[in-house]
Amino acid sequence: MGRYTGPSCKLCRRERTKLFLKGARCETAKCAIEQRNFPPGVHGQRRGKDKPYGLQLRERQKARRMYGVGEKQMRNYFRRAESRPGLTGDNLLSLLERRFDNIVFRLGFATSRKQARQLVCHKHFTVNGKLVNVPSYIVGEGDMISVREKSRSLEVIKSAMEAATLRGVPEWLELDAERMGGRVVRLPNREDITIPVQEELIVALYSR
Repeated sequence: MGRYTGPSCKLCRRERTKLFLKGARCETAKCAIEQRNFPPGVHGQRRGKDKPYGLQLRERQKARRMYGVGEKQMRNYFRRAESRPGLTGDNLLSLLERRFDNIVFRLGFATSRKQARQLVCHKHFTVNGKLVNVPSYIVGEGDMISVREKSRSLEVIKSAMEAATLRGVPEWLELDAERMGGRVVRLPNREDITIPVQEELIVALYSR
């Protein structure tokens, strides 16, 4: 399956919310949502209200685009979430949050999930001392994430860490900035996940 390579800001405009796909730019007045908060296209400003199925579809697309996963991946995550005890929607978001690329972003080693995915693929990080270059790798409780020794001088990681001081680190993660590493203190629950997604609509869509 091909990955979307078009303008990232169009995705935010289509979902009418910030998906934080371009890092620090999303926090400035240059953000597309700040300038044109309506869907792209000729009829963007004249679109009517979405029907129930349309709302469900938009929530799924929002989550997919925010975490950078494909439709097949999303369905697999849903099946895994559905087979686990607890609320399916909460389990789904927890799995997405525990993706390796998202952990790298949350710890502040990258300015966006897209950049984190690229850094992971380029073998700049380890999990429990072992090299992991799979962005979709699911990190578990107690796992240690570190920047590789030879990658600690990279300016892109250093500048990302400086910019991340204002964003902060979630309570379920622990950052050791001096050693350029972090640890998963506990698994994230729904209260820890602040992304603007109504997971119950995604569950309703896949349960049709």
